[in-house]
Amino acid sequence: MFRLLRELLDRPLINRIRRNHGLEHATIHVLSSRYPRRSIAGRADAQGFFILGNLSTEAIAQAAQEALQRMQVGEQHLAIHPNCGTNLLTAGLLAALGSYLALSGGNTQRWRDRLERLPLAVMSAVAALLVAQPLGTAAQRHLTTRSDVDGMQILSVKRLHRGRTAIHRIFTRD
Repeated sequence: MFRLLRELLDRPLINRIRRNHGLEHATIHVLSSRYPRRSIAGRADAQGFFILGNLSTEAIAQAAQEALQRMQVGEQHLAIHPNCGTNLLTAGLLAALGSYLALSGGNTQRWRDRLERLPLAVMSAVAALLVAQPLGTAAQRHLTTRSDVDGMQILSVKRLHRGRTAIHRIFTRD
């Protein structure tokens, strides 16, 4: 099972997305340190990544280049971000599963039985959320990102949207 998962994760397309995801996180780390009160988000794909946030194209380009250089000299921790969708997904799945299991016991046809189990469901969801943080970080490290960006280059940074929120497209290649 693990061999099949490793083979899937190492396929060129998925590997490229994972590397771009790591660089996206590193870029957000750099931007967040420079602009601590700004709302910044991102999304990676095989061609690079998007950065959403009201910042100049020059600021995004400089941060992406710095992030790439820092990762290339060993700052692999930049590939992991606490606000990654992987963490949110992990927390949501675990909380939903814990609540479901807590509420599924007893006579689920009677609303009073389900209501009596509600405190157990809440406690299960809270316990799941506590476990989710380290699990989401591990999932990022082993599944959804890669910190090995050797040989990667930033080809261009383009502003795509001029509305309320700026969207920048960063194109990369190996």
